[in-house]
Amino acid sequence: MRVKATDERTYLETVFDKLGFSEQDGHLLADTLVDADLRGISSHGIQRLAWYRRMIKDGTIVPTKQPKVLRELPGSVLVDANQNMGQIAAHLAMNKVIEKAKKVGVGIGVVRNSNHFGIAGYYARQALHAGLVGIALTNTRPLVVPTNATQAFLGSNAFAFGFPASPHPFMFDGATAAVAGGKIQVADKKGQELPGEWVVDKNRDVVKDPKEAEDILATAAFSEGPQKGGGLVTLGGNKEVNANYKGMGNSIVVELLTGILAQGSISADTVKGKHDFSQFLFAFDPAFFGDPETLKKDATAMLNRIRGLKHVPGKQTWVPGDREYRYLKESQQNGVAVDDKTYEEITAIGKELSVEVPQSI
Repeated sequence: MRVKATDERTYLETVFDKLGFSEQDGHLLADTLVDADLRGISSHGIQRLAWYRRMIKDGTIVPTKQPKVLRELPGSVLVDANQNMGQIAAHLAMNKVIEKAKKVGVGIGVVRNSNHFGIAGYYARQALHAGLVGIALTNTRPLVVPTNATQAFLGSNAFAFGFPASPHPFMFDGATAAVAGGKIQVADKKGQELPGEWVVDKNRDVVKDPKEAEDILATAAFSEGPQKGGGLVTLGGNKEVNANYKGMGNSIVVELLTGILAQGSISADTVKGKHDFSQFLFAFDPAFFGDPETLKKDATAMLNRIRGLKHVPGKQTWVPGDREYRYLKESQQNGVAVDDKTYEEITAIGKELSVEVPQSI
């Protein structure tokens, strides 16, 4: 079904208010989820709400706590999310990073003691809106099996990069695994067979059944006890011959810049004791290197050359950001898509908290 984005936003803001978040924080949290749904990234949209609700109930997330700036220099800042939502701390940190980049040309921020922070691209676009180039990284629960391994250790570890261009910015936002774990949740809810080499079992055999895949990821990501084995594969797929070690390398880079740099948990240890993700945020002012409009024009020209390459019949050559901004335009006109299972979840939360649920359009 489809619902109006404005109705989804109102519902979410009301739910977050009922859950104890401040008005400002609730507005931000709702915005990150609606933003994901508008851009067709349903894995990080309203379907995450039931998970957030569970983490609030078990005390993993404490809505009344506020992130704190622990340390800062002219070009860097360290933020403690203080057990609140990752979106709140990451937004604060990126605002600080933007201020620093505007003053000294570059800014780096690290967030510790954090949680899920939505889509990484949200924060890269924060920098873009300020006329900067932006990068955002996060580690996650242990979902990914390294090359030739049979147990999950690495996170899906999202990486987002935004650079000014026309008619929209270049916007890469993706996991360093073959897919984000949320895509498995969405496939399970829809009962859709997994289309590619996304998940493997304990023998590194590719799993197509979404329920089996979700069970594998659940035991990897939420259990401190013995794992069944298996998990998401890295970029490059299941076999080393396809250079999946490069995807593993990308994921390890994110681990180093998040969990290690924040002195928090690496993905493999987020299920042991305290639950803490870490984020890395970076922005720089391209004006130092040349006229911003010239850089934007040159980037646009390169991207258009890629779009114009000869291509397979019936297909289209596109660059990161194209699909996202196409979905954004369509969703603003036609509403955002919500699968039946997620609608059942938000209906139950609405009933529990006495909040009116968005209606299908």
